[in-house]
Amino acid sequence: MMELRKFVAPEFIFGVGAMQLAGRYLSNFGAKRALVISDQGVIDVGLTGTLQNLLAEEGIYTAVFSDISANPRDNEVMAGADFYHREHCDVIVAIGGGSPMDCAKGIGIVSTNRINILDMEGIDNVPVPGPPLICIPTTSGTSADVSQFAIINDTGEKKKIAIISKTVVPDVALIDPMTTLSMPPYLTACTGIDALVHAVAAYVSTANSPLLDLHALEAIRLVCIYLPQVLKQP
Repeated sequence: MMELRKFVAPEFIFGVGAMQLAGRYLSNFGAKRALVISDQGVIDVGLTGTLQNLLAEEGIYTAVFSDISANPRDNEVMAGADFYHREHCDVIVAIGGGSPMDCAKGIGIVSTNRINILDMEGIDNVPVPGPPLICIPTTSGTSADVSQFAIINDTGEKKKIAIISKTVVPDVALIDPMTTLSMPPYLTACTGIDALVHAVAAYVSTANSPLLDLHALEAIRLVCIYLPQVLKQP
């Protein structure tokens, strides 16, 4: 008997200009006040400001939270959830790499469950889903924008924990290749190798499947062809 598998993915838009749809999607959610989660690097290249302008055109207020480490920490998630409530936000938008997106997932579930992020470690331990979440990735390696994983640093135990739940799958992923042009060559190389490693891991995993193998093998092929080209001519 064939094992049944369930795949959960957000609605996602891929292509140049996808980021421009952020305001429309938030309006469809009925959002009035958005918490924008980003990091200083993304702010410095102007992408966060561009997103704020897009949302302002739709009449949506934005509050930016960017106190995030390269690997988000439990105390940062808790501080972000407090900030979400203080600003009376009703939706979350993450723009950046895996760290802002994982932090956004954590902030969302803490804001609705009102418990410590570490109490939701493991598989299916999130009682209540978070508010609507839109992810706009600016790197091409993590796929946090479409996954059911959030990786958070437990600062007390000095280890990473995994929160694995369909409740943290974003509602919408706006995947705009133009945002990756903000990366310096070194970060482009790192995130490209990250994508390659994810693809290899998916293919050799004991939890693989014919459906996943197609995507894993194609990802390996694409990275091997195009990563050297993009590093040669960013």
